[in-house]
Amino acid sequence: MSNRAQRGFTLIELLVVIAIIAVLIALLLPAVQAAREAARRAQCVNNLKQIGLALHNYISSNDCAPPADQRIYSPSQSKIISNGDFSVHVRLLPFMEQSPMYNSVNFFLPVLNDALGEYVNSTVSLSRVNGFLCPSAPWPAYLGTGLAAGPYTSATATGNCYFASLGSTLEYDATNTGGAPNGMFFFSGTINAPPVRLAAVVDGLSNTIAFGEWKPGSGNLATISFPQDIQFAAAGSLTPNSTDMVMSPNNLVKFQTWQASCLAGTRAPRTPTLGQFWAVGLPMLTMGNIILGPNPKSPNCAFTNSYNSAGAYGLSSYHSGGCNVAMGDGSVRFLKDSVALPTVWALGSRAQGEVISADSY
Repeated sequence: MSNRAQRGFTLIELLVVIAIIAVLIALLLPAVQAAREAARRAQCVNNLKQIGLALHNYISSNDCAPPADQRIYSPSQSKIISNGDFSVHVRLLPFMEQSPMYNSVNFFLPVLNDALGEYVNSTVSLSRVNGFLCPSAPWPAYLGTGLAAGPYTSATATGNCYFASLGSTLEYDATNTGGAPNGMFFFSGTINAPPVRLAAVVDGLSNTIAFGEWKPGSGNLATISFPQDIQFAAAGSLTPNSTDMVMSPNNLVKFQTWQASCLAGTRAPRTPTLGQFWAVGLPMLTMGNIILGPNPKSPNCAFTNSYNSAGAYGLSSYHSGGCNVAMGDGSVRFLKDSVALPTVWALGSRAQGEVISADSY
């Protein structure tokens, strides 16, 4: 029988092996994370592509873009209201292979601010649709408080990462002195603004942003999350009617003055609720605009503490370097953080006559 002792690993050798494994993991982990983010970004592009194609099919069928909302009669309030109708997203459902969900909608009743309509339409309004959520963004996990005392307050926010663009203007209402929004969609406000027809898109569908990407709010007022948080302008600041603020170099100083009033403004319960629900046709929830470039260093800003307030609710994303946008022709582009503001405004407007070169963004 052999009396030789069995030789094992020494402590030094074991530590060297562990160190080598740790180094390999440290080298591989960023590559794995980058691959996963690339896959998530590709899925986000695909989501916007489906939305863009649905819009294009809607336009082909109706010769106009869908309305962002319409004034609707509220049985509980016994009057016509301008903050209770369905979003563009709902009207695109049948073109996104979501016909059963679309067929469950009762368009004769409001989806918000009506006791009966909120419950009748809760099948669609409280359903989460993966196609409206970017895989890179954390899904909302908070209750939908702040809208109304209906079913929303006891249900988890469904979330929405893709907004319908009102254009490169702070205004949303066709009755404002500065005119109607210059994007692909209108918010009705005090009148039923007609949907945008193809003939009105003078700049071309391929040069006009229809949908943009934004980071949904966290729902936590105690957490400051720029740029998706919404601050409300300080008292005495410019009002929508006093701005006439279609974005252009001539209005840049006026806009910066108003933006400064927002930075000095207030936070409120609606501050962290950008993109809270996808089925409600309201600014902050499903409608935004193309005012600043992607991922700005400042928060979103509203004139008043209200979901139907005019303001700046713009582009942001969890993708490095920029945001995805869907154009009116159904194509998807990646808008870089470094894009110049005049180019941003030109892409946001449908009929300003700007000339955009292919290498400007």
